[in-house]
Amino acid sequence: MTDPNILADVRALIIDMDGVLWAGDQPMPGLAEFFQTLRRRSMRFVLATNNALKTPDQYVSKLASMGVSVARDEIIGSGLAAALYLKQHARPGARVFPIGGDGVRQALIDNGFQLVGLYEKNADYVVCGMDHELSWDKIATATLNIREGAHFIGTNPDTSLPTEHGLTHGNGAILAALQTATGVAPFIIGKPEPIMYRIAMERLKANAEETVAVGDRLDTDILGAVRTGIRSILVLTGASRREHLAQMDYEPTWVMQDIREITALLA
Repeated sequence: MTDPNILADVRALIIDMDGVLWAGDQPMPGLAEFFQTLRRRSMRFVLATNNALKTPDQYVSKLASMGVSVARDEIIGSGLAAALYLKQHARPGARVFPIGGDGVRQALIDNGFQLVGLYEKNADYVVCGMDHELSWDKIATATLNIREGAHFIGTNPDTSLPTEHGLTHGNGAILAALQTATGVAPFIIGKPEPIMYRIAMERLKANAEETVAVGDRLDTDILGAVRTGIRSILVLTGASRREHLAQMDYEPTWVMQDIREITALLA
């Protein structure tokens, strides 16, 4: 039986979305009650997703359609994390060729970067996130710029993406194609690298001892928590299963069936 007090010292949560809160456009059971409990407990949280397709505002709208109200600054996608990282490390107004949805493009524009168009070969950076409108021309432009010396940034390395149809390809598949074409490995911003978790903790004003990450992927969410030095909960509603634990040389702090189990412990 799970100790009902195991989360008693938790003050902040960094919560993944795909596979944790929903699968595609289908909310997970207990979604509204989960957020009601977080609010009632005054639990600080950031929704931190490797998915770079949407902007924070679009995720706010998606959650609202599922009956959940969150603020814009309670959401960080890997596209925003990439833009914030580059803002700290790139020269102002650097040129970027983006692959990805609004979550990549808008974050780069909002943070002062110039976007490079198709077949322009003057980018300082190529930033690649999941793109539902991926084309030959986009892959070709990214390849040309990386070969010309542009820094290759991957928003996240997820090889698969949970949807209402099942597991489909993730951004890692696009990164692999570009790495094969150029011989250059991407610099990863999202999980399992600790960059996005650290950005989330800064926003939460939380330290490692009081923070817990919630995710469905051992190879990104949980490994990212291990590399950041925070505890973690693996939920079994997305990509990873309990039997996968035997294949890993690291593990989550806790394994739970879904967000309803977390809700019960917090309540």
